[in-house]
Amino acid sequence: MSKLKHFFGCIREYKTSTILTILLVVGEAAIEVTIPFITADLINKINGGINMSQVLTTGVILVLLALLSLCFGGLAGFTCSKASAGFAKNLRHDLFQKVQTYTFGNIDKFSSSSLVTRMTTDVSNIQMSYMMIIRTAVRSPLMLIFSIIMAYVMGGGLATCFVIVVPVLAFGLFLIGKTAMPAFRRVFKKYDKLNESIEENVRAMRVVKSFSREDYEKKKFGSAAEDIRKDFTKAERIVAFNSPLMQICLYFNMVFILLIGSQMTISSFGQTVNIGQISAMLTYGFQILMALMMLSMIYVIITMSAESMHRVCQVLEEIPSMENPENPITEVKDGSIDFNNVNFKYSNKAKRYALSDIDIHIKSGMTVGIIGGTGSGKSSLVQLIPRLYDVTEGSVNVGGRDVREYDIKSLRDSVAMVLQKNLLFSGTIKENLRWGNENATDEEIIDACKMAQADDFVRSFPDGYDTKIEQGGTNVSGGQKQRLCIARALLKKPKILILDDSTSAVDTKTDALIRAGFKSYIPETTKIIIAQRIASVQEADLIIVMNNGQITASGTHDELIASNDIYREIYEQQTNGGDSDE
Repeated sequence: MSKLKHFFGCIREYKTSTILTILLVVGEAAIEVTIPFITADLINKINGGINMSQVLTTGVILVLLALLSLCFGGLAGFTCSKASAGFAKNLRHDLFQKVQTYTFGNIDKFSSSSLVTRMTTDVSNIQMSYMMIIRTAVRSPLMLIFSIIMAYVMGGGLATCFVIVVPVLAFGLFLIGKTAMPAFRRVFKKYDKLNESIEENVRAMRVVKSFSREDYEKKKFGSAAEDIRKDFTKAERIVAFNSPLMQICLYFNMVFILLIGSQMTISSFGQTVNIGQISAMLTYGFQILMALMMLSMIYVIITMSAESMHRVCQVLEEIPSMENPENPITEVKDGSIDFNNVNFKYSNKAKRYALSDIDIHIKSGMTVGIIGGTGSGKSSLVQLIPRLYDVTEGSVNVGGRDVREYDIKSLRDSVAMVLQKNLLFSGTIKENLRWGNENATDEEIIDACKMAQADDFVRSFPDGYDTKIEQGGTNVSGGQKQRLCIARALLKKPKILILDDSTSAVDTKTDALIRAGFKSYIPETTKIIIAQRIASVQEADLIIVMNNGQITASGTHDELIASNDIYREIYEQQTNGGDSDE
């Protein structure tokens, strides 16, 4: 029931459409079981001898009832589609909103391909199930109950045939559904693998082509698609038994009613059972069996969507690993940063700490360089500053206060990060830059681009700052993308600016010009520069050398050259033993 509350809450403004659908379906079912009763009565009257006017009157009534049933059914279809589509829209909205509250720790639990599958395929399955519930799942039981009642009213003992047919069909359909369900459940898990294959291939298309790995990717995709095909084929092969089982029961019902009913009619001269009753029994029999058939379809679809509901609930019920305190601080005083005996690991289950014994004190306005090999913990360190992750032990202070005391949005608005993997969104260059400050003027945008050494190449485009950026920024080079991302961060005018190896694709001259621009454009901002090139951090006020999640040395360039063998070795390798920073 706790899971169902999530879905009931998604009906919201579509409650009226949902209730109308149910009422219309009830009316449609009532009319459909009434028509055979009137038809049987008409047959008996014709058999007994009536005039044409009475036949026409009854015929008009039947036509009106049929039209009314058609109207009810058509309106029910309209309101049902409106309610189910609206329900799915709200569910996707709630899922997307929930994902926006996630921290990196929460997102690490779900792959991006899995989240996409849950918001698309799984929601579509739940939408289909909801549509069946408010329409077919209401109509079929009503038709079954009404038809059985009317069959006994019309046929008396002849309706006993349903005591045989209905349990056989119900048990058979249940057995078919239960056997097919495991295969359907496996399919949804394999959709994640298929979407992951597509996502990786599209994102890494240039890499795939440069290594001529198209055939390998085709095989990988084909393998994932084949797994889904096998499971669907197996499930659908089992479900295909629905039709012959239905036909067997239908024809048994027809033969039984015609054989026994005819014998009873002849032997009683129409006194016990008449032709009209036989006609009504055939119709009601068909309605009963069709209602059972539809219920079996509902059972299959709901069982299929049960796995989708579970997967969606996993996203909705995931608790964000960090939340705002009761009375959060909404203003960051300055850009000072203090790491106080920090230990950090990405998961409580992790055996090894990503960061150990980190103790750093950075004054506001300082430029800090971080050097270290791959996997040394540089990115993990800076991600603790805007509270993308929380420390496992110790504390991180910004502006003299623990980051856990701040309003998360206020803290992150004061910290700008240019990540190692730069990302631009579909839209113009100007629209992308305004992610840093949505109210930035054209002059502020141009100034930021000049500081980031991006203005010249932007103006070289025919449309300048109105140039369209394709999805993922594929129509600009890596260096251009990095400079645009730096400009976007500068527009934020943050108290702390973090560059996570974000000048790796620009030449050393441009890198030096960008760093010089920082001094004039944001002198009071604390700058943290993660770099592989010592030239990028050589002039920093403080340089931190990291290895295996620990700080092995810190100091100025000259101090580290004199005291740290690792730093000196890296410097000599990059400069070939010379004194130049080029």
